[in-house]
Amino acid sequence: MFNLAMFDVSPLGSEFSQQIQQQIDSKTKPLGALGQLEQLARQLANIQAQRTGQWQNIQLAPQVIVFAGDHGIAQQGVSIAPSEVTQQMVLNFIHGGAAINCFCQSNSLPLHIVDAGILLPIASELAVQTDNFTESRLGAGTQDFSQQAAMTLTQVEQGLLAGKAIVQEKIAQGATVMMFGEMGIANTSSATAIASILLKQPVEQLVGKGTGISEQQLALKTQLISQGVERAIAQGATDNALTLLSEVGGFEIVQITGAILACAQAHIPVLVDGFIVSAAALAAYQINPAVKDYLIFAHQSDEHGHQAMLKAFNAQPLLQLDLRLGEGTGAALAMPLLNAAASFYNHMASFESAGVTV
Repeated sequence: MFNLAMFDVSPLGSEFSQQIQQQIDSKTKPLGALGQLEQLARQLANIQAQRTGQWQNIQLAPQVIVFAGDHGIAQQGVSIAPSEVTQQMVLNFIHGGAAINCFCQSNSLPLHIVDAGILLPIASELAVQTDNFTESRLGAGTQDFSQQAAMTLTQVEQGLLAGKAIVQEKIAQGATVMMFGEMGIANTSSATAIASILLKQPVEQLVGKGTGISEQQLALKTQLISQGVERAIAQGATDNALTLLSEVGGFEIVQITGAILACAQAHIPVLVDGFIVSAAALAAYQINPAVKDYLIFAHQSDEHGHQAMLKAFNAQPLLQLDLRLGEGTGAALAMPLLNAAASFYNHMASFESAGVTV
């Protein structure tokens, strides 16, 4: 029996809260004048204090990891693109040509790519060897979850452990803030199914057009996801996260779920990207609700069901740019706001040091 206790996550304590709030309130500004940035600073400082005991200066060392996996349901025509595009985009990531590469470069963010189980392996296609790519394949894409379980329970367990191991390596190298992205044709179908089951909402209220499908394709997508959800619920997916991921998950979603749990366990904040990563966050939350304390939601996606996910976490996203690309792009774009929160917390003068009397 797989022991989920290996993802033992402690809720954030309050032993440093008073000192952190006092430091924020002492800055040369009216109380609360920096709005959401103050909440960001509180959360970042508290998470760091739980990890190191040090709350006076927030130290941020970000890392972006994009997990890629293919989905059997893509063969049913729920996306405008075939599964082969996943491999092509992974190569694009490796060679620096995707949106996430641009945003990582403009914000000086290190990027790592993980093949969690795409249809066509990548290693033989690499023109040059690279150290920012990891092969962590659970298989050559999942099964079609509208017809059968997406993967075995063994693959779920392997995926959770793989995500944990990848994160642990980056933490050992000094990362203190994690951002996860994803790539996988038809992975909005898997994310919608996860959300429908965990939020107990009909697929029709959550499903979106993903890559920009037609109304006819959307109707088919809704029907197929609903079939998968009904089948998964009958298998007990509502009450068991491992069953849920086995029935309707994706290889990249499972590894991101393990990665989120590992971050929370290590007291590392996760800057959550959009619809797909939020689905993984929901699965992680079902495994251990304490992960919520370590999540910062980067943006509200233009993907239809994302607002319901954010509401479930009572989350206030940092940005709303109508993004629906994935790849971790929203998280990368939001990282400067975390830097700004840390900067005012660390460097803004206090009333006393500035000689300001109010």
